[in-house]
Amino acid sequence: MLIKSRFSLMQIFSYTWKVDLMLLALCTATYFLDRYWLQTHINIPVTISAVLGTAIAFFIGFLNNQAYDRWWEARTIWGALVNDSRSWARSLLSYYASDNTEQRQTTARNMIYRHLAFLYTLKSALRNRPDNYFERYLSPEEKEIISRQTNKPNAILNIQAQELQRLKQTGTIDGFQFLEINNLLVKHTDNMGKSERIKTTVFPTSYVYFTNLFIWFYVLMNTLMMTESIGPWSIIFGWAFGFVFHTTHLNGVSLMNPFSYSPLATPLDSITRTIEINLLEGLGEKEIPAPVEPRANGLYIM
Repeated sequence: MLIKSRFSLMQIFSYTWKVDLMLLALCTATYFLDRYWLQTHINIPVTISAVLGTAIAFFIGFLNNQAYDRWWEARTIWGALVNDSRSWARSLLSYYASDNTEQRQTTARNMIYRHLAFLYTLKSALRNRPDNYFERYLSPEEKEIISRQTNKPNAILNIQAQELQRLKQTGTIDGFQFLEINNLLVKHTDNMGKSERIKTTVFPTSYVYFTNLFIWFYVLMNTLMMTESIGPWSIIFGWAFGFVFHTTHLNGVSLMNPFSYSPLATPLDSITRTIEINLLEGLGEKEIPAPVEPRANGLYIM
C-alpha cells in the first residue's frame, strides 16, 4: 500500500516507462504514416477525438470505481480481522475460569498462538506465496493435522472450534462466554470466506481488454487528427493524451487484485504483524517481532 502522497519523476517513470515507449513508438509511426501516405487520402474530423475521449473516460471511470471497491472491501475485511483478533485474545484471557493458573495461561496461549497461525496461513493462501512462518505457533500434532488439509486456515479454525467445545464441556467457560467466543470464531470464518471470494472472483477480462484496446485506438486517431494541424508536435501531444488515459487505467488495474504481492495491494504483511505484536504483548511475551518497515524510502508498505 502506498503511504506517500507524492511521487518523484523517477518513481513515475519507473511505473510507466514501458507504456511511454510504446506510446511514443505508436505516435511516431502514426505521424509518418499520415504524413507520407494517409494525408492525401482522408482527413480525420476533430469530432471523432472528442466523442472517443468522452466514451473512453466513462469506461475507465467505471473500471476504476469497481477496482477501488474491491481494494477497499479487502482492506475493510482485514481491518475487521484486526479488531476481532484483539477481542479473541482478550476474551480468552478474561473468560477462562480455572484454579490452575498455569493451565489457564497455557490453554489461552495455545489458542492465541493458533489464531496467529490462522492469520499467517490465510495471508499466504491469498498471496499464493507459501510461507512456513505459521508453524512456530502450532504444536507438532497440529502441524500434522493441517498438512493433510487443502484449506489450512479453515483446518486451524476447526481445531479452535474443537478446543472451544472442550472448554465448555469441562465447565471452564459458561454458556454465555462460549457464545461470545464462538461468535468471534464465526466472524473469523466469515472474513476468511470474504477474502477468498475477492481472490477467486476474476475481474471481467473483456472489460479490461477492450478498455485498453480503445485507449490505443484513441491515441492513434488523436495523433492522426493533430498531424494535419500541428505537424511533428502531434507525436508529443499524442503521447501526452495516451499517458493520461493509460496511467489512469493502470491505477484501476493495479487495484483489481488487492491481495497480490505488489506495492499497491492491501498491506497484509503489516496488518498481520500488527496483530501479532498486539496479541503477544497481551500474553506478556518477551520476544516481540518488530513492525514491518516501509520500502523504497518510505514509498509503500507490504
